[in-house]
Amino acid sequence: MTTMERREAAEREVRAAEDAVARLREGLSGVGVTLPSLRVDPVSCAGSDPAPLVELGRCNLDTALRLSAVLEAQGRPGHER
Repeated sequence: MTTMERREAAEREVRAAEDAVARLREGLSGVGVTLPSLRVDPVSCAGSDPAPLVELGRCNLDTALRLSAVLEAQGRPGHER
């Protein structure tokens, strides 16, 4: 793989991570949950062979409880997925 091909592959990975963050932010917002630290981890995107990580971050107790309630509701029988 050439340097240019590696760079293009890395850019695709970073864009995919950014898209995942946007999708998560939108989906969580739709159920009333905001993760203020949700982002692509910049350190994981550094270097010649980046492996982007999505950082969910920390949240307060209220947010954690709302998120767990949403997840629990998704797992209940009869709930459409």
